Amino acid sequence: MSNNILVINSGSSSVKFSLFDMSSESESASGLAERLNTAEGEITIKSAEGKINLKLEKSDYRSTLEVIINTLTEQGLLETLPVAIGHRVVHGGEFFSDPVLINDDVLGKIKDCIPLAPLHNPAAVSGIEAMTSLYPSIPQVAVFDTAFHQTLPPEAYLYGVPYELYEELGVRRYGMHGTSHQYVASEAAKRLNLPAEHGILTAHLGNGCSCSAVVNGKSVDTTMGMTPLEGLLMGTRSGDVDPGLHQFLHAQKGWSIDEITDVLNKKSGLLGISGVSNDMRSVEQEAEKGNKRAQLALDVFHFRLARQLGGLAASLPRFDALVFTGGIGENSRETRALMLNTIKIFGIELDEALNKTNGDERGVISKGNGPTAIVVNTAEELMIARAAQALI
Repeated sequence: MSNNILVINSGSSSVKFSLFDMSSESESASGLAERLNTAEGEITIKSAEGKINLKLEKSDYRSTLEVIINTLTEQGLLETLPVAIGHRVVHGGEFFSDPVLINDDVLGKIKDCIPLAPLHNPAAVSGIEAMTSLYPSIPQVAVFDTAFHQTLPPEAYLYGVPYELYEELGVRRYGMHGTSHQYVASEAAKRLNLPAEHGILTAHLGNGCSCSAVVNGKSVDTTMGMTPLEGLLMGTRSGDVDPGLHQFLHAQKGWSIDEITDVLNKKSGLLGISGVSNDMRSVEQEAEKGNKRAQLALDVFHFRLARQLGGLAASLPRFDALVFTGGIGENSRETRALMLNTIKIFGIELDEALNKTNGDERGVISKGNGPTAIVVNTAEELMIARAAQALI
């Protein structure tokens, strides 16, 4: 009997997907469909058999998802239809604190959260509706980036604005990357054999970045807020800025709210400061060549990260481990070294040899008797597949 689960991550112009054989929790195939709803739509599928590149004759969501299923079947990677389909959904508001089987009510609430994630939730809705139309008999599960952070206490999630805005519009901090933070915190606790009572800081560092404070497996604070724009400096996102900046830019530049938001989301961060790239690797390379703006971008990135981690530590009753994950966290030895040398107050002593190899067999990159620094590769797609399996 088939035990395959397909995981879908629908973006505004792309669909990422992974196929898991849950009898071994192994990834059978993965891929990316890009440039959806254009004449240049294409799809790449990777498996043990190699890589396949296909031109999409029709690149709407429905047609693209049908091509994914058909191609996986033709390649012998999917003998029968998946037993379930798991969807990554960025924002679940206060509606969802756990993964859920999708029905009309759930889909309606995901749509209700579109104002909180206007760039992300519409794409998830399109993916869900397309799969429901194509394969109505396959159970579908929604896994929310925000769900893990629903354990934040009010003092951590409320803004200092009129309370009525929270009551009427849900204006509060929700946090993102919850699936990743939950996985790496749990994995670190297992690898380090931490006691039931423990405190962990997790740093998910990629093009999007966020950190969380996790106590006994539950999120108690995080850096992202109502939207993914709050918090750390990121690839193209500004992170925290003075709210008065919007009025200032409108008055001085004549920009609309939409234009200002676009600048803060797409033209800021590492890209905005360096003028080079949103990719940490490219910025590091330029800094090594003596590019001062590239070096400045790195300095701001690391300073903001250290400051946020220091603030999150205030939410921990004890501090056992700092976890690095995400594309930067898992691969940038320079970032990890700079961070641990910057936050010396944490008492974490870097083992330079282990850091160069991305850690020992457990991922540990520190030494001494202080808190442990550890690298854990995130596995968001596997977490979504597990959640889907648990609900069918």
